[in-house]
Amino acid sequence: MTFLQALRYFLREALVSLRRSARVSTLAVLTIAVSLLLAGVLLLVSRNAAESVAAWREEARFVVFLDRAADAPALAAELVRAPWVTGAEVIDPVEARRRFERSFPSLSALVAEGGEGQLPTSIEARLAAADAGPRSAEFRAWVEQLRQRPGVEAVDDDRDWIEQVERTLAFVRALGWTLSAVLLGASIFTIASVVRFTALLYREEIAIMRLVGATEFYIRGPFYLEGVLQGLIGAALAVAALFAAYSGLRPRIAESLIAEAVAARFLSPAEIALLLAFGALAGLVGSVVSLGREGLPDEGRPR
Repeated sequence: MTFLQALRYFLREALVSLRRSARVSTLAVLTIAVSLLLAGVLLLVSRNAAESVAAWREEARFVVFLDRAADAPALAAELVRAPWVTGAEVIDPVEARRRFERSFPSLSALVAEGGEGQLPTSIEARLAAADAGPRSAEFRAWVEQLRQRPGVEAVDDDRDWIEQVERTLAFVRALGWTLSAVLLGASIFTIASVVRFTALLYREEIAIMRLVGATEFYIRGPFYLEGVLQGLIGAALAVAALFAAYSGLRPRIAESLIAEAVAARFLSPAEIALLLAFGALAGLVGSVVSLGREGLPDEGRPR
């Protein structure tokens, strides 16, 4: 028998086994689908969030807000002389209001010209790369001195909240991957139990095959492929559920900064293939663990 013929035999027998133990196989498929769905969500959110944070960091600004008595041009010229500042721009209240209205059109009434919500004059400074000094102790001391200067109302460094977002994402990512690993382990155990149960159902056929001289690979092959199919079906269900959730969230991306940050684009073909491969591998590992722990039933094996 050629390898292709053996593979067709394995596939046929694996499909029969799945139908024969449909209920327990469904449990195994759903278990691995849930674990890989969580892994897919983490992969999608982590990738998109990392890209969004990188874009935010590129656009981050160091802003000094001034009161009305401050000499904005003079302070901007002084800021540029700092080694970590590559440029500075004075933003007057009119330009600040225009930017606010462009970003938040529904709240434009809050900053109406001449009203109580009129925005102050500010200076936007562009900082050098992080390795050039802006995270050093000297830089932090310079910021504290700047906050104490007359005419300066507040100093806002966008990178402070970006770093908080990065730390939160790292914690959520670690927690999520840990939970995914636990669920994947449960999936492997479930598949192993299902394959072991199927092997017990076929113990008489296995005994007969051994009596006629069938090899262990020929006997075990259908069970291995059964586990792989369970993993693949579970992974495919996980990808389908993830795509359905993504499609539902997609229309809201333009309305929500959070949605845009975590769901700007779906998984790439390589990432989808990775999830499917993980499902197949989990099924194969479950089958190998199940049949390798105690071996196949040996009822009827000649002594």
